[in-house]
Amino acid sequence: MVLYKRRIYFNQLILLMVDVLLIFGAFRLVRYYQRSDWQFDSEDAMYFAVFALLWWIVAGQFASTAAADRLSTYAEKAWALMRTLVLHSIVLTAGTELLRVRPLPLRYVALLYVVAGVSIIVARLGIAFIRRTFRYRWARPQSQYVVLGAGRSGVDLYRFLEVHDSVGNNCLGFFSDEPVPAEVSHLYLGRLEELKAYCERQQVDEIYCALPLNQGEYMQQLASFADENFIAFRIVPDFEGTLHKHVNIHYHAHGPILTVRRHPLTFRPNQISKRVFDLVFSGLVIVGVFPVIMPILALIIKLDSPGPIFFKQMRPGKRNKLFPCYKLRTMRTDTGGTELQATKGDARITRVGRFLRASSLDELPQFFNVWLGHMSVVGPRPNMVSQLEEYSKQIHAYPQRHAVTPGITGYAQVNGYRGETRASGAMEKRVEYDLEYVENWSLLLDLRIIAKTVKNMVMGEKNAY
Repeated sequence: MVLYKRRIYFNQLILLMVDVLLIFGAFRLVRYYQRSDWQFDSEDAMYFAVFALLWWIVAGQFASTAAADRLSTYAEKAWALMRTLVLHSIVLTAGTELLRVRPLPLRYVALLYVVAGVSIIVARLGIAFIRRTFRYRWARPQSQYVVLGAGRSGVDLYRFLEVHDSVGNNCLGFFSDEPVPAEVSHLYLGRLEELKAYCERQQVDEIYCALPLNQGEYMQQLASFADENFIAFRIVPDFEGTLHKHVNIHYHAHGPILTVRRHPLTFRPNQISKRVFDLVFSGLVIVGVFPVIMPILALIIKLDSPGPIFFKQMRPGKRNKLFPCYKLRTMRTDTGGTELQATKGDARITRVGRFLRASSLDELPQFFNVWLGHMSVVGPRPNMVSQLEEYSKQIHAYPQRHAVTPGITGYAQVNGYRGETRASGAMEKRVEYDLEYVENWSLLLDLRIIAKTVKNMVMGEKNAY
């Protein structure tokens, strides 16, 4: 480990020395561009050059451009260097303006950045090319590896090595007892028990173990087998397979912290932006749409069947707190069972009610729920209290959909999971989409869901009854 760190520091020192030579070379070259405009050898200009160089070293460390990472693609290296150049130019220009020091005219500073930037990027990419050519043609032959486990960790590892180091690594295939994703199905070699026989027949240099951590005893056996057969054994922890949930990994100091679920809406700025969006959107609907369309809908509801215009029902909201959910009445009042889910061809639904449900216009009063803070424009649809009690017992992840404010429309609904949930797996898929929304929320996602909702209202949906 000590030798490895020393090698990294030595590589960084070499790259910084190259940068120093290129930057000073750029200064000298720009000096001869039009010498009559300024005196480069002035004291201010020399201070400027030293400050520019020191700040480049700091900016390079900040943007991690000094690390000679062999697993970075040429595009990633170039992009990191361009980010550093932009950061460097902003700070340097701001500093000279604040200090009122102008040793060089701005047009020559711009020329200096072009010359130095192109030189550094070309040099870094050239060094990377030379290192990789030496490594893969003379220093080290191509490594052939297999992956144990075709879960998210194993497939992500394969993608990473294919993109970043396909020349130095050749994936022979996957061993897994679980179904293999279609993306890597052509690389499936067999079950886990077949690994040892395969390694004895083929030349395998590395084994990447991407199995759940609860298979520790099996991993120890594989590690011993790898040692006996001179194969490098590497472990890629499959936290999702261990916990059977999505996992996000963050690093604190030198150790990883696993977050089982990601909740963007637990952060105050996101909560505020979503609430502001809800108020603006619902306010526009209430002011712009309600005065025009609500009198017409109220009239045809009253003419179609006796009873109130609006229907109110208590629904579980955020953290299962009950709130009065408002809708336009779509059912006759002389039938009971308001807690029963509507089915296709339901006799309780009125003629106007079928139209309102098919067009989702029966949800319009819920924009008042949004304005009052009971609901959001977009979020998991609020189910009935009876469904909360039933599905909380059947689906382990069901309560998580109530971690956020329910919505008038949702990610599950626009993906075809709305209405009746009696079919096998229907509620499970709805919960899956709802949790995907909760973990990946953004205002852009809300806008996409709203746009798709409008499209479905116009085109019609088969489950809208």
